[in-house]
Amino acid sequence: MAVQLPTPEQLLDAADEVGLDLTDADVQSYLGLLKPNIDAYNVVDKLPDYLPPVKYPRTPGQFPSADENTHNAWYVKTSIKGATSGPLKGKKVGIKDNVMVAGVPMLNGNSILEGYVPDIDATVVTRLLDAGAEIVGKTHCESYCISGGSHTGAKGPVHNPHKMGYSAGGSSSGSGVVVALGEADMAIGGDQGGSIRMPASWCGIYGMKPTHGLVPYTGIMPIEIFVDHTGPMTATVEDNALMLEVIAGHDGYDPRQYGPAKKVKYSKMLDGGVKGMKIGVLKEGFGRPESEAASDAKVRKSIELFKKLGAKVEEVSVPAHLVGGALWVPIGAEGLTQTMLYGDGYGLSRPDLYVTSLMDKLHGWQARANELSETTKLLAVLATYIKKYHGSHYYGKAVNLSRRLTEAYDAALAEYDLLLLPTMPMKPTPLPPADASRELYFQRALEMIGNTSPFDLSHHPAMTLPCGMVDGLPIGTMLVGKHYDEATIYRAAYAFEQAGDWKKM
Repeated sequence: MAVQLPTPEQLLDAADEVGLDLTDADVQSYLGLLKPNIDAYNVVDKLPDYLPPVKYPRTPGQFPSADENTHNAWYVKTSIKGATSGPLKGKKVGIKDNVMVAGVPMLNGNSILEGYVPDIDATVVTRLLDAGAEIVGKTHCESYCISGGSHTGAKGPVHNPHKMGYSAGGSSSGSGVVVALGEADMAIGGDQGGSIRMPASWCGIYGMKPTHGLVPYTGIMPIEIFVDHTGPMTATVEDNALMLEVIAGHDGYDPRQYGPAKKVKYSKMLDGGVKGMKIGVLKEGFGRPESEAASDAKVRKSIELFKKLGAKVEEVSVPAHLVGGALWVPIGAEGLTQTMLYGDGYGLSRPDLYVTSLMDKLHGWQARANELSETTKLLAVLATYIKKYHGSHYYGKAVNLSRRLTEAYDAALAEYDLLLLPTMPMKPTPLPPADASRELYFQRALEMIGNTSPFDLSHHPAMTLPCGMVDGLPIGTMLVGKHYDEATIYRAAYAFEQAGDWKKM
């Protein structure tokens, strides 16, 4: 795909976008000066790309029929066998469909990507296969992952595993459902505003958002580098810990990875219980304007169980938590617009592994912008408006203020081993009807992220664990730990899990 020297008309169009007024003489001068630079582009064009090899044989798989996909959780069913031995031997894994699996179609919930087949495996996919896992399919996710509900995907809504017609949470909707239904032992999810923890909570499974950068995001279509996280969604705490220890660690590509490189055996650190552990119940996580009393009450029962197990539990106030959602908006909206849309899925100015086939597929999205979800459209319009009239001022200020938010949580975590709060402010909501208003569609996508999104900004590890049912639908308790202290979260979660059947709590 050689780069052509621009015509005079194309050059004038580009100059106009930059804000330059060029004379005819300027145009001829520019064309002459650009020629050697265009030649350099064509040197790059002729060189072979440098991507990691694909290690394990596979086929593209198949799109499942409705009969074998009752909750619409799968995009593609396949079977990719990993190493003949390893800690995940015998485990069946679902992969969220914003994660690249070479040779297997990837939609990321939006029709603009239909027909795209990645040419690499994401680092997490390679690590799962190296550990002996079998990849059994790609799971449906929300359109470009911009929703905490499960109704925005191009292939239709994903239904809650406990009650058809209700949301499974998002954006890792399908991953939560296939694990809850037992169609996979574990699944990969992604979390920028709560998209591991929200579906895990509403599906009644365990979902861990690790410390930012602990797990490499390489080979996963991003939303925004500052809040991109990926991690495990499983039916048990032990499997969650085992999966995290397999996928965590530096890969040499991902610029999000700035912390310790040492591997941790989380699955060997589950025992010990919570006796003497100090847990701070985050006051601002309860009684939010959108909170349901019954949901909060179920989480408060989980507090009593931790007390019974020997933890020292006290209420703690972190007022900054209440502004975390507001801080997320400039970072989320402007970041996703600049990265996923104008940046062709990546953006620039970071030493990443750029999968140019994805960038090519996404380029020119404006010609198909009407196919974006209503959430993505609205946030893109907001971010474009802000950029035009305010530049990047509010993005920068929100990142700065996120450090103050982090410091506020750190101060509380200096006094407590863990913080505890509701994962979601309400039980799973009904899926919006096909003819829902834009207002209801948007509400059902983002009304529930107030407790989860602040920890994407602060980068603390946070895990949801199921703690009971309300009207036959799951409720989740969230545990938040110090940076890189996933082990303490797992120890508390394991003790909680072993204390009894969560559905009867």
